[in-house]
Amino acid sequence: MQGHIRRAYTLVCGFLGGDPRAAFRSVRNLPRFVRTVAQYRAACSGGPFPLTASDLYPALQDFDADAGEATGHYFFQDLWAARKIFQRRPECHIDVGSRIDGFVAHLLTFMPVTVIDVRPLTSRIPGLDFVRADATNLDGFSDRSVDSVSSLHAIEHFGLGRYGDSVDPDGWRKALLALQRVLRPGGRLYLSVPVGRERLCFNAHRIFSPMRVIETVAELDLVSFAGVDDSGRFLDGVKPERLANQEYACGLFEFTR
Repeated sequence: MQGHIRRAYTLVCGFLGGDPRAAFRSVRNLPRFVRTVAQYRAACSGGPFPLTASDLYPALQDFDADAGEATGHYFFQDLWAARKIFQRRPECHIDVGSRIDGFVAHLLTFMPVTVIDVRPLTSRIPGLDFVRADATNLDGFSDRSVDSVSSLHAIEHFGLGRYGDSVDPDGWRKALLALQRVLRPGGRLYLSVPVGRERLCFNAHRIFSPMRVIETVAELDLVSFAGVDDSGRFLDGVKPERLANQEYACGLFEFTR
């Protein structure tokens, strides 16, 4: 029953383009916003920031929010991979499809990065070399030529058409094999994907068995594995099998050749 409820909720969020709980919180917090307007008006006696009706800009989600979010797949994966790359300090790094405003930004604080993505990028950022290309083949790179490469929370989307890419049920496998092909001996591949009960959630993503990932890149050796489980805990140095029965966890794989 819980699985059916979860899937129904996911469908509602997808069609609405967001979490309906956010709308509920906004309605719930509206009276508090009205009170703060009255308090500000009563306390404001001149100065450069008087309050008028045209200045109202309700921010209704933040009254009881935390100071920030040091949780979730993206927070832990970005920190995990950036720390490993910083410690190793390769001469250059290639990234495939990871978030530029997260992980790639971390790397740009200490090294240049080449980013490959099927989507366009109009921003011009010092230290970032952008290549618009199909990452399921990496034709621009020779066999065993890349010393340091990453792909974080990206490959699960390949071939589903979500980001304007071509529909290809085998897109995830082609991308993994391309990353395996270009990794040089002694190099490092940093990879993250959703892991757990293996399935397709079309057209959003796939969830992989951890062992499927490892078996697909069988030419490579697993250096380390970490993950984020369903409760949001970061687990470092665990066995991949530990996350095999999760609903929607994150597996962090470090491979070498």
